[in-house]
Amino acid sequence: MGLEAIKLELIEWLAQLEDADTIEYLKVVKDSKSEADWWQELTPAQKQSLERGLKDVEAGRVTPHDEVKARFGL
Repeated sequence: MGLEAIKLELIEWLAQLEDADTIEYLKVVKDSKSEADWWQELTPAQKQSLERGLKDVEAGRVTPHDEVKARFGL
């Protein structure tokens, strides 16, 4: 399937979409593709928090998603 055909399929699907959560998510995806570097828009505290989280991941200090869901009954 060519790129133009995929675009048309997505346009048709989006035009009929009723799920507000999916529409909001797609808006976030669209906006994330802008030319602006979102990192530069973060506060120093936000950057530090993200950097701490990345260090936790690198060090293996994480809990799998399935475990968290089970713990909270989701």
